[in-house]
Amino acid sequence: MSFLTKPTSYYEELVCEIIPQMVQSSGLWKGLAGGSGIEGWLDFAFPRVELVIALVFIISQACHNTFKHLGFPLFTSQLIAGLILSPAVIGETASAKLITSHAVNGVGVFGALGYAGLLFFSGVKMDPTMVITVSRRAIDIGLLAIIPAAVLSITSLQIFCYNKEEKAKALGISIGYFSSTYPVITCMLTELKIINSELGRIAQTSAIVSDLFCVIIFMIISLFRENVDNALKQLAIIIIYTAFVFLVIRPAIKRLIKRIPKGKPLDNFYLGLLIIMFLASIVMAKWAPRFRFLGPYVLGLAIPDGPPVGSTLVERLETMINHIFLPMLFATAGMRVEKLFFIIRDHVSIITLSNAAMAIIVKLGACLLPPLYYNMPLKDAFTIAIIMCSKGAVELAGFIYSNDKRIIDAELYAVLFYFVLFMSSIVPMLVKNLYDPSKKYAGYNKRNLMALKLHSPLSIVTCIHVPDDVGSTINLLDVAWSSRDSPMIVNVLHLMKLRGQSTPIFISHDKTKTLHDSSHYENIIASFDKFEGNNWGAASVNAFTAISSPDFMHEDVCTLALDKTASLIILPFHRRWYIDGSVESDDKYIKTLNSRVLEMSPCSVAILMDRSSNINHSAYNDPLSKHEYNIAVIFIGGPDDREALTFAKRMALNTGVSLTVIHLVAAENEEGDDWGKMLDAVMLRDVMNIGYIHYKEKKITDGPETATMLHALVHEFNLMIVGRRADLESPQTSGLREWSEFPELGALGDLLASADYSSRCSVLIVQQQQTIT
Repeated sequence: MSFLTKPTSYYEELVCEIIPQMVQSSGLWKGLAGGSGIEGWLDFAFPRVELVIALVFIISQACHNTFKHLGFPLFTSQLIAGLILSPAVIGETASAKLITSHAVNGVGVFGALGYAGLLFFSGVKMDPTMVITVSRRAIDIGLLAIIPAAVLSITSLQIFCYNKEEKAKALGISIGYFSSTYPVITCMLTELKIINSELGRIAQTSAIVSDLFCVIIFMIISLFRENVDNALKQLAIIIIYTAFVFLVIRPAIKRLIKRIPKGKPLDNFYLGLLIIMFLASIVMAKWAPRFRFLGPYVLGLAIPDGPPVGSTLVERLETMINHIFLPMLFATAGMRVEKLFFIIRDHVSIITLSNAAMAIIVKLGACLLPPLYYNMPLKDAFTIAIIMCSKGAVELAGFIYSNDKRIIDAELYAVLFYFVLFMSSIVPMLVKNLYDPSKKYAGYNKRNLMALKLHSPLSIVTCIHVPDDVGSTINLLDVAWSSRDSPMIVNVLHLMKLRGQSTPIFISHDKTKTLHDSSHYENIIASFDKFEGNNWGAASVNAFTAISSPDFMHEDVCTLALDKTASLIILPFHRRWYIDGSVESDDKYIKTLNSRVLEMSPCSVAILMDRSSNINHSAYNDPLSKHEYNIAVIFIGGPDDREALTFAKRMALNTGVSLTVIHLVAAENEEGDDWGKMLDAVMLRDVMNIGYIHYKEKKITDGPETATMLHALVHEFNLMIVGRRADLESPQTSGLREWSEFPELGALGDLLASADYSSRCSVLIVQQQQTIT
């Protein structure tokens, strides 16, 4: 049966629709074999939707691979992909045959689900209590990002719009260009990989304030835009729903969390129940269409962030929402554009475009004031102001809704689409060029072991990932010798993966307070407290926990080292071994973290490769024990080797330590930096004059000879210390880099980490501070 109906396009023409629609075809190959061809195959709804989805992914990925080098985010590429498939680019004839309005609407269902999921997971990953704890600076930035632009926009609309209909139309979409929303800003900070930086934290907390204020303004505008009774009715539904979610559902979930055993994930039954609740929250739009997507957002806020509930939801579902459903929303936004180029003649479109430009300028200027007032550098203050002008999925969804409901016409929608496309392209590019988080770690002073004055305190940042790291780290710190004359300050940083949260957390543990029984880092802190007690007056311990994404953990490590003026960062190696020498674990995230810290660190860095799992770490520290801890330093030359030897000389002050310095000398005279050779000679001469340090000199022809020598030595020592020497070439290591498996360890460190050296000898790879401005 067919009917003549009007299409969803704004052009007044009649089209023929078949009701009920043909959904599933018998297959493309059967259609080709039967002679109906691809056009016959596309007469069915489901194949056409599948084709649209496939084209969206292919074109968006092709665009992203092209534009990402210019700094464009994936969001922009997805908008461009939709625009390419729109009638504005491929033409109305091709669009009518290939991508009909029904196909766009079908794909739009996936996009709507993706948008609801975006808001839901933004709520899940947000801690509502952060609104209470945000700083005064964030409150000032958040409010000034909204209020001046909102006042200007609403006032100008009242003045320049001629009639009530124009005012209602322009007012309804005004919040889309003066808003600053938390999901949009968080997504952009994550994509730019600056969410863990200090500037990223300020922008994110400011976005929380702005988002809350935007919701309030949106509700007020909604009351004025339509029948007051109807608006109040919808508002009452939202208030009742919010009260039910926070007073009934949230306490029930908290009771559920108490019943889940520590470390166990959420049961699949309860996970399915939460998914059903999420889908039910979308249905609320039937009774409150004006606040249609507040339901999933409020439900997400009510779910406690982090493990076990929030983390399980995010790990299981967020990837599907963000990478499958949400791109459909962005693509269909571009498909709705009907003209690529046009002259703006409509009065409301002209006012809207002018208003949007003025709102961005006012927002930019207003957001500059609080950072400058709080003595932030102009460049960073301008970066925050630009971030607060971000536009993305939230604003775009509002414009799509207005277009589908015929609140705005095709021309005005195109204007707003290009506005979002422009802002989503230019803001990340500007932020990426203005702000380089690595520069803040550049040292203005020498922060390495060689630069320390005699008897000055040694500040160390040591990182812990799992409890197995504790024993080897404490063992190294015991060997590193601290006394009342040369005290050691140990800053223990427990690094945890961010799960089910969007806001990174940094915790400073006050030792005067008792930790909660459920704290999974209590034993780690207790172990270092015991270390402090065993070295009373000679060592002090400060404990911290950083919960963040593995991609941004280096920010926490470098920031803590900078704040504590540390001279050395100790990192655990990413690979662990069993007693029999087989590999126990190999964490690629830790490997990436170590490489980034080596590159960006404001001080010297040491990577500890622990293979002493069957050694009694505290035996040598027993005054009645005759056990001797044997340490060797492999010295070739260069700043890293000098730094390694400086640390070893400190260890040699420990009466339970025997230190041997093995100097590898090239069989033939090698050319090099005369100043560096002089520094090497001075340090070695000093070592030879110290009676309790054993000095050996070996002539080496090439790298393989060095490998053979080390293979014979590893069984004689408990710990070997080598310099990383990443950019230094020498005959002693020639040929070793060709087989390198772990570039972050340097030539010698990589050699000692191989399976051929499966001894009980641990290795410490040292790199001297690199960046000094």
